[in-house]
Amino acid sequence: MSKPIPPVHKYMTPGPITIGHDQKITKAEEVMRENRIRHLPVLKGGKFTGVLTDRDIKFVQGLRDLEIDKLLVDDVVREQAFTVDAESPLDQVASEMAEQKVGSAVVLQNGKLVGIFTTVDALRALSELLRTRLGH
Repeated sequence: MSKPIPPVHKYMTPGPITIGHDQKITKAEEVMRENRIRHLPVLKGGKFTGVLTDRDIKFVQGLRDLEIDKLLVDDVVREQAFTVDAESPLDQVASEMAEQKVGSAVVLQNGKLVGIFTTVDALRALSELLRTRLGH
């Protein structure tokens, strides 16, 4: 008999580091670098509004005639983030991330940000599941 597929919340990073929408891009870059992360959920008034990625920052840094130190997170953040419910099955989340070619899924519970599931989390989940379900 096979085991049920675990929910994404079992493998997500709970209580992810976030940044306010009105913070400077340079601050966001610093937070990412210091914490060695590539995805930074953005909050406005405590509510999740989007995800800023290291790729977004690198893109705007490459634009000419742009004063990067004056840019705010709100100026750059993509509001079309991939979100999932905390109870979503892990296989469906991983499959959808692969299909959409995104590096993270923001995990919500009752509309509130509770975690983030990244490709690093997915690799940890894969490793654990292979060891516990297929290992000897």
